[in-house]
Amino acid sequence: MKLGIEDISLATTSLVLDLDEVAAAQGADPDKFRIGIGQDSMSIPAPDEDVVTLGAQAAQRVLHGQDLSAIRTVLFATESGVDQSKSAGVYMHRLLGLNPNARVIEFKQACYSGTGALQLALALVARNPEQKVLVVAADIARYDAGSSGEPTQGAAAVAMLISATPDVLAIEPVSGLYTQDIMDFWRPNYRSTAIVDGRYSIKAYLDSVKQSWRDYRAQGGHELSEFDHFCYHQPFTRQAVKGHATLAREGGVDAETRDAQLEHTLDYNRVLGNSYTASLYVGLLSLLDSSPDDLTGHRIGFFSYGSGAVGELFAGVVQPGYRTRSHRTEHRAAIDGRTPIDYARYFELHERPDDVDGGDHPRERGTTGPFRFAGVRDHGRVYEPTSAGA
Repeated sequence: MKLGIEDISLATTSLVLDLDEVAAAQGADPDKFRIGIGQDSMSIPAPDEDVVTLGAQAAQRVLHGQDLSAIRTVLFATESGVDQSKSAGVYMHRLLGLNPNARVIEFKQACYSGTGALQLALALVARNPEQKVLVVAADIARYDAGSSGEPTQGAAAVAMLISATPDVLAIEPVSGLYTQDIMDFWRPNYRSTAIVDGRYSIKAYLDSVKQSWRDYRAQGGHELSEFDHFCYHQPFTRQAVKGHATLAREGGVDAETRDAQLEHTLDYNRVLGNSYTASLYVGLLSLLDSSPDDLTGHRIGFFSYGSGAVGELFAGVVQPGYRTRSHRTEHRAAIDGRTPIDYARYFELHERPDDVDGGDHPRERGTTGPFRFAGVRDHGRVYEPTSAGA
């Protein structure tokens, strides 16, 4: 029995900031960002956008035409949670009109939890192949304005329908795993932006690549030369390049093979920025949407990393029906349709006070998507469809 991704789609925010704007504000050479970290722009949320609205927008596409009664589990992966108790997925569940006879759970482990949710979904489908699981990974990456992390912000959501009819990608059963308790990146409860030790985090990421690969091979996984493509968690695209160079040395492939394995996997992340839990799967969609070749039968490797730290390396094979599930046109329209803003507007949005004083706080309209966060009322978050989603 094959298990894996039946359908997959992404969503991003309504606004975009070119990194030339950040370079000018920081007094930096734009090539420091375009070449040094491999980023061109980053998605910025409008005032009424958050992980719930992004996740619902991405999920709406993969649910189109589905028998919603078969979806009895919704797994929402994020490190941008909107409540200390209630899952962001429960808000999304109502917006999408999903089956009330379902379980909804939120997952957290930095940028890794989307993969953790995917693996649990596969196990649930294996237990009952008649059911399907909706997995959503959604995040908004935020760092202090003026910091070294500022140009690596971004936002996106990816929704995946996991089933026993994996029209897009059949996930293979072998995984390489690695966990260590470190402080390379974290966000305490009293902060709205993350704390990161950049150099240490890069080292930890590369160590996790090596250790996960070694465990993958020890568990009977394929040799690196058997992979056609490789997708990585991308806090910035140059990190994926460094990660794959490390893996190429471990796996013994030449530079030509190494570079070919990464081709087309970086395109979307370069213009969306870091989307934490979603970024690995944004890389997959970048490959599926951008490659001019028929990828049927191609084996794709995946390296998922979440600071703190958990790593996992696994593989999947592209299925013959993957092009019938393509949302490439919608993805391109969402990315190209973002409204550019200048640094002053970005800074205004970035420094907006959090709604944490217990009062009512309506949100101004700004999203072009089908759902919006209308604000806080009576200590509760209010979500509603827009005219685009009506």
